[in-house]
Amino acid sequence: MTEPEQLPVETPETPPVEGFLDAKAAVQRLEELYTLATEYLVENFARTIGGERPATRYRAFYPEVRLTMTSHATADSRLSFGHVAVPGTYAATITRPDLFRQYLIQQLDLLIRNHGVPVIVGPSTTPIPVHFAVAAATSLAVPQDGVLDFPLRDYFDVPDLSTTNDDIVNGTARPMPDGSGHLAPFTAQRVDYSLARLAHYTATDPVHFQNHVLFTNYQFYVDEFEAFARKALGDPGAGYTAFIGPGNAKITTPDGDLGQLPRLPQMPTYHLKRADGQGITLVNIGVGPSNAKTATDHIAVLRPHAWLMVGHCAGLRNSQRLGDFVLAHAYLREDKVLDDDLPVWVPIPALAEVQIALQEAVAEITRLEGYDLKRIMRTGTVATVDNRNWELRDQTGPVQRLSQSRAIALDMESATIAANGFRFRVPYGTLLCVSDKPLHGELKLPGMATDFYKTQVSRHLLIGVRAMELIREMPLERIHSRKLRSFEETAFL
Repeated sequence: MTEPEQLPVETPETPPVEGFLDAKAAVQRLEELYTLATEYLVENFARTIGGERPATRYRAFYPEVRLTMTSHATADSRLSFGHVAVPGTYAATITRPDLFRQYLIQQLDLLIRNHGVPVIVGPSTTPIPVHFAVAAATSLAVPQDGVLDFPLRDYFDVPDLSTTNDDIVNGTARPMPDGSGHLAPFTAQRVDYSLARLAHYTATDPVHFQNHVLFTNYQFYVDEFEAFARKALGDPGAGYTAFIGPGNAKITTPDGDLGQLPRLPQMPTYHLKRADGQGITLVNIGVGPSNAKTATDHIAVLRPHAWLMVGHCAGLRNSQRLGDFVLAHAYLREDKVLDDDLPVWVPIPALAEVQIALQEAVAEITRLEGYDLKRIMRTGTVATVDNRNWELRDQTGPVQRLSQSRAIALDMESATIAANGFRFRVPYGTLLCVSDKPLHGELKLPGMATDFYKTQVSRHLLIGVRAMELIREMPLERIHSRKLRSFEETAFL
């Protein structure tokens, strides 16, 4: 059997590879290369689906940034990012430099200043899948396989799972084929994949995501977040500029109309924006560890400064009351969704900076302190399970484990979000609110739930927002500390 004849490959002309000692100029070149590549693919794709059968294969490459270190001189050992540990060549493919402009400038500027060598910018050897080029640059859509009268992959590159994975953050990645190490925690294809998934699951453009992300498991928190956002937009001193809802609906004034989509997405998401990107995003992930993992898997590529879980939980202690708060300082992981990526024997530590911010926010919003604060908030282990009806099982099993772990609360999302924060080096925390006590006969029945929601959700949401504002005031190197970094880390945050 003979091999099919290979079409000649056509690529766009690009500027030569160049070194930069100015981070802004380096990012400008990354943007130029990315725009040339995607516009080339979009133009030829549009012509192809318009009926013009190509006589060549069209290919364009992600831009790449490289750094070569020859000295064993170490950078400031207090920094958790912005430097490489040992001599060698390190590289990263880059996508959407327009979206990541400030992040890239920050990371490249640190590398240049800490090592005193230029960063090298040019095309990589990784092709851009036409699906991602089209999604980023135009309203065109790539037809499903079989719709066209020719195989799309004969003329354009399509997504490749060999470069779309979590090997780098999981610590299992091998050096690149040319021997260079990894400069960033995600490849360009992995980032593009998540950007597409975020748009699908949240019905908002990834450009709207802010650096501080709240996760919740009930729509009631969304209603309170919108009320807070409208009030904040009416306060010029608050610093917020817009509120974005599903469908990218936007308001800039307290009385603006967000409208309503015919159908909400799987994970409705809302963004209270600031001009510097330091606002707050709220994601209603719904119930369950699978959703929690899906959301954090994709939001992680945006490199947020922190994410927090603010939702409901079952209180496990007789001394707790409905409406009490639980500040997690440890997690019992029985969610099962991350076991292949992060074994359950890996400890998920509490982060002091986040814990302090959450406790201060509770004290500020409730106006309680000292022993009075302890009456409504307890710190301890939160158990996360994958069975919503865990209390219907034989009590000798789960209850014994909960007691041995010293658990004080149980939910279905918190440990997943914290564990993925640990895995992706995103600072994390959990503040839950007790909405039922099934072990003590206080079930979440309709009447009780209604009263609970009226009295507690607003205060809980405000605490989460205030905690994020306190975290925002922290220096970046403090919140992104060395606690989340492993033996061999990427230079990029």
